[in-house]
Amino acid sequence: MMLIIGHEDIPFNPLYYVESVEEIENTPAGSTLMLGLFKESKAIARHCFENGLKYAITAESLKEALLANALHAEYILCSFELAASVQKIAETYLFDAKILVPVNDESELEAVADAGIDGVVFQEAVVA
Repeated sequence: MMLIIGHEDIPFNPLYYVESVEEIENTPAGSTLMLGLFKESKAIARHCFENGLKYAITAESLKEALLANALHAEYILCSFELAASVQKIAETYLFDAKILVPVNDESELEAVADAGIDGVVFQEAVVA
C-alpha cells in the first residue's frame, strides 16, 4: 500500500517539526517527529534512536539514507530523483524505514507510484 500522508481527503497523524532535543518535550506523546536534513539533525536522530522515538528525516544522499535507516528512522524523505535509487536499496536490505517523496500537489502521486516508491508526504502533514 502506498503511503499518502497529509492529503486533505485522507486522515493522517501529523509530523511535528523539531530542531532540538529540547523541543521534543513540546510535542504530543507518541507523535512522529520531523527532524529536517540528516546532516544537520544527526544528534537528534541518535537521541530518537536511543529513546525509541518515531521520527522522519530528510536524506540528500544514499549514504545518509543508509545511516538514517540504521538509526531506525520511521520515514526517510528524499527528492524524487534520489528516492528511486534509495527505494531499490531499501528493498534489497529490507529497510524498516519507509521512503517518502515530499510533494506539493496530488498530480505528483502517479509518478511516485509508477516509480514504486513507498509513499508521499504533503507539506500539510508537518506541524511547525
